[in-house]
Amino acid sequence: MTRLAPLALLSAAALPGAMAWGAMGHETVAYVASNYVGSAAKSYFQDLLGDTSADYLASVAAWADSYRYTTAGKFSAPYHYIDANDNPPSSCGVDLDRDCADEGCVVYALQNYTSQLIAQKVSNANLQIAAKMVIHFAGDIGQPLHCEALDVGGNDIDVSYDGDDTNLHAVWDSNIPESISGGSSESSAKSWASTLVTKIDSGEYKSQASGWISGLSVGSSDDQISTALKWATESNAYVCSIVLKDGVSSIENTDVSGDYTTAAQPAVELQIAKQGYRLAKWLDAIVAAQ
Repeated sequence: MTRLAPLALLSAAALPGAMAWGAMGHETVAYVASNYVGSAAKSYFQDLLGDTSADYLASVAAWADSYRYTTAGKFSAPYHYIDANDNPPSSCGVDLDRDCADEGCVVYALQNYTSQLIAQKVSNANLQIAAKMVIHFAGDIGQPLHCEALDVGGNDIDVSYDGDDTNLHAVWDSNIPESISGGSSESSAKSWASTLVTKIDSGEYKSQASGWISGLSVGSSDDQISTALKWATESNAYVCSIVLKDGVSSIENTDVSGDYTTAAQPAVELQIAKQGYRLAKWLDAIVAAQ
């Protein structure tokens, strides 16, 4: 069942600071993807999006985060996450029936917009929206705190970062990624993506990449849901192993810019690389299925 109500409520995850990876992180996912998209998918999405530049994916990667704050787009706010009602750090896990609210979630959103792109039965304007959503949600689903309900996905866990007051969700969205890339600009994203592509092609990720897309299928709605759920479950597991490894009390009201960030950086890099590579193969599969 596709659970995307047209008048879904604006939820807590739509609050400021709940933008998975921030614009720079989403752009990095997109730049990684652009290195692996096949020629047919590249041609299709460049034509659909009206952009023949190398930035055709990155230029729209963060669009959905702006759209959800508009009157027309507020229905899409719940689509950016899935609220895993698990019990970190002792147990993590995603249960679709339990955790995907009636107004929708990222798993069903990815499936819904993927199906629209394959079927080609909606207007060109709606196909453009569907493409932008798929590009964005492939990033969102890789952010561990977008696959966790506890304390509104970490938004209610007060911490500081390099002396500035913030919350744990924002730290994972922006501070940790920017600590790796060196900035928040599109050029930072492009440079970071180049580093990640090298790791995929010839570095530490080379032996892993094929496993990232194991079982990836858009052949049916069930296949799409199964693949997206697998990705969400992987992300959610990091909540127990890294994000809240020692519980909320161990980091609440502390500065997490030191050892905590150092420990989290490898996971953030891996998730960005992984979702970029997966996005490319997902877009290829969509075009192949049209």
